[in-house]
Amino acid sequence: MKRILATTLLILSATSVAFGQCSEADKQKLMAFDKAWGEGGRRGDKAFLQNVYADEYTNMAPAGTLTKTQAIENAVRDADRRKANQQNADSVSHDSYVITCTPNTATITHRNVITAKVDGKEQNLYTRSVHFLEKRGGEWKVVSDAGGPLGDAGQLLYMEMDWSDADKKGDVAWFERNFADDFYGVSSLTGKLNTKAEEVAEIKNRKEVIDSAVSSDMEARVEGNTGIVTGVYRLTGRDDKGQPMDRRIRYTDVYVKRDGRWLVVASQGTLIK
Repeated sequence: MKRILATTLLILSATSVAFGQCSEADKQKLMAFDKAWGEGGRRGDKAFLQNVYADEYTNMAPAGTLTKTQAIENAVRDADRRKANQQNADSVSHDSYVITCTPNTATITHRNVITAKVDGKEQNLYTRSVHFLEKRGGEWKVVSDAGGPLGDAGQLLYMEMDWSDADKKGDVAWFERNFADDFYGVSSLTGKLNTKAEEVAEIKNRKEVIDSAVSSDMEARVEGNTGIVTGVYRLTGRDDKGQPMDRRIRYTDVYVKRDGRWLVVASQGTLIK
């Protein structure tokens, strides 16, 4: 799983460059299309969905293939069920998009975060989807898609990407939410051992300006409720003295699953000279 996910993301990213025909504006339009499709499905908007799917649409579901008619009927039935029990209805969000396209074809991959109530408590469940689209008569149509649950190793790799994004943005809330209270981290620059509170304080008071933060060469290993991710983290921008910064850090992050959630309990980095 870990190797498949990392390789798939790299291939999709490389394909985007190879095509050279998918601008950032094109990707934003496709992302908006995908999100509107998701919202239409949540509403059970039959007329809207009729225009989204191609007539020969096929969904490769784990239980078997679905046609356009079956997919729409399922969406309407699920929407009616949620309306009848709104208090306990789950919610869905989509993120971590990877989009490639040509003028008439597109592939959209993203993560789905499903927040459901399990035994009275909210719990996040994760799946991944891939959609194949064609432009017909000037409009995008979904011709096929597939997806399935995201395994623990896959969840951790996505968390690493979320971590990179949060570091770049200085998103303190992400670290407060995803670092365990007993977290310890070893600085790649000084070797200092930081608690969660110290790590959060450093992010709040950071003077560095980060232009990009990217994890690569990631591999994840899961044993029971413990997960380990290794990789290379590259930071570019300006340091606290205003000088250009380009750091590559080989890291090991340790996760523990508690109450159904993965939390970071330890992190250690070594600066690559």
